[in-house]
Amino acid sequence: KDACRHLGLAFEGARVVVQGYGAVGATAAHIAIALGARVVAVSDAKSGVVNEHGLDLERLDAFVRENRFIEGFPDAIAISNPDLLELPCEILVPAALGGQITARNAGRVRARIVAEGANAPTTPEADRILAERGVLVIPDILANAGGVVVSYFEWVQGLQYYVWRESEINSRLQELIIRAFNQVLAVARRESVDLRTAALMLGVRRIAEGFQLRGFYP
Repeated sequence: KDACRHLGLAFEGARVVVQGYGAVGATAAHIAIALGARVVAVSDAKSGVVNEHGLDLERLDAFVRENRFIEGFPDAIAISNPDLLELPCEILVPAALGGQITARNAGRVRARIVAEGANAPTTPEADRILAERGVLVIPDILANAGGVVVSYFEWVQGLQYYVWRESEINSRLQELIIRAFNQVLAVARRESVDLRTAALMLGVRRIAEGFQLRGFYP
């Protein structure tokens, strides 16, 4: 939502395409709908489905539980994983395997935002092409950091012998992720670099500062 705001896009009704309808992708799709977006296409390891009016994820989940795969889901058009990446949309979430957006297909990606749910779904060559075309890439190191953050929450709860409610977890996670996005965006603007480079710069700087505070090197 903050990335959309940064680009002047409305998140309400935004078209979302998700490659990889698994633990990460399916959760991202459901959250996107809960926040007001419209999931128009999803895929799994075998194939994908698209409905420009928006997919009914509750029906899709029931279909997958019964059939294991998305293939054959009614009220939608079948689409391949490569073609899914090139669908017109506001937000593309590659949440399957790495190396899906490459120099060969980056020029045909029609999303305004690529939010990396998978690890390294975009190659360095594709990064440059997307940047030249004005596509905002939210890098994996930032976009899929939620799992690591919640693992930290679990560690804190273990130390305290205390359990937080799911609503508290979600609220704390949202606060941290939004703060991190805005910090990375600020570095990107100040240094005139993309978000991936800015995220790495910020991460390396924090590690270096930590080492200095602990006296590991002057």
